[in-house]
Amino acid sequence: MRTAQAVAWKEIQLYFSSPTAYIVGLIFLALTGFFFTQDLGDPFPEATLTPFFDGAIIVFVLLAPALTMRLLAEESKLGTIELLLTSPVRDWEVIVGKYVASLVFFLVLVALSFFYAILLFVYASPDPGPIYTGYLGLILYGSAALAIGLLTSTLTNNQIVAAVVAMGILLALFFADRAFGSVSGVAGEIIGEMGLRGHFDDFARGVIDTKNIVYYLSVIAFFLFLSIRALESRRWR
Repeated sequence: MRTAQAVAWKEIQLYFSSPTAYIVGLIFLALTGFFFTQDLGDPFPEATLTPFFDGAIIVFVLLAPALTMRLLAEESKLGTIELLLTSPVRDWEVIVGKYVASLVFFLVLVALSFFYAILLFVYASPDPGPIYTGYLGLILYGSAALAIGLLTSTLTNNQIVAAVVAMGILLALFFADRAFGSVSGVAGEIIGEMGLRGHFDDFARGVIDTKNIVYYLSVIAFFLFLSIRALESRRWR
């Protein structure tokens, strides 16, 4: 576990010293800020963070691949992956360490967005329940998106390819519940349950359903497992 912590700490330092990560962070805050303020011009605006949450999950479909695309793809491109694989570091420690680093940066972004909630509590009297559950759902949603991005970064040495493939997977899962109505039977129900957005909606409404929590944790575990297996396969190439 100490090795995983060392990998995570190294990646965290790279995140906070990389201009790309700061650009991604600024884009996230700027776009989510726009979604937060878009209803303020209404005659009777609601004291809610629902527009922020709805915008954040869309934005992060695009930004999660940008945060994860370099984690292992860059190692492969520079040739340092060989040194990493031949060092006394287990594959799962590499994956977990890099995932934790991306998760820490994401949590910092989420923490900065608390400013919107503070403004809401200062100038209005919102229901705190949907805000707390919405942030819980956003963290789970973002964590799942990062796990997907890490897998695609493990599979290629091209950062752009990793980002594009991750974006494609995230978009497919984002709109999966939309396909529920066009596919009948058991297949339609399965596709509907695969949707990332559908499992987030309950959190935004202030409802905590263990089914949704299990879904996101399962997605995280599944894609991290695939990432570990993909990294292991490199030893035999």
